[in-house]
Amino acid sequence: MTDPIRLLLADDQALVRGALAALLDLEPDLTVVAQVGRGDEVLDAARDSDAQVALLDVEMPGLDGLAVAELLHRRLPACRSLIVTTFGRPGYLRRAMEAGASGFVVKDTPSTQLADAVRRVAQGLRVVDPALAAESLASGVSPLTQRETEVLRVAARGGSVNEIARELHLSEGTVRNHLSAAIGKTGARNRADAAAQAAANGWL
Repeated sequence: MTDPIRLLLADDQALVRGALAALLDLEPDLTVVAQVGRGDEVLDAARDSDAQVALLDVEMPGLDGLAVAELLHRRLPACRSLIVTTFGRPGYLRRAMEAGASGFVVKDTPSTQLADAVRRVAQGLRVVDPALAAESLASGVSPLTQRETEVLRVAARGGSVNEIARELHLSEGTVRNHLSAAIGKTGARNRADAAAQAAANGWL
């Protein structure tokens, strides 16, 4: 009998984390060896527990799941990442794959399918929710440049043009130009609408 696959769960909602742990621990070939509620705790926890697969939520304090997937890919490649999120957005899927994640599934995936996804990721395979993969192909890549994305990300937090300019070390005129371009590319009514649309597509 081979040793069970060692799992780390990272989700800022304790109830969700506990439910996932209970479900996955029912599988004889899987064992949850660590649980954390912050993205910036994952790397150390993965090292300490010798986890083989990290199940990561997207939105977490400290570091988001996409940044954590990239960090694990660079610093601890023996621990593969599986994004398990409520936010099934095409942009998130694309960014997760670019970050080095091995899989991307949504939280309402049946427990048997989730367990199978973990096994496949542990074997070095890639696992992607098929409906989301089709939607991602249909929607294409983000039309925003890196700078436009950064500007919208700050704008989404309610920052004024002056605040955005100071945070990103840009002139106010440059910020206005980036906002105008982003509004045009998203077909939005204003910058708040552009930020909302970009967030909904997982581009931010």
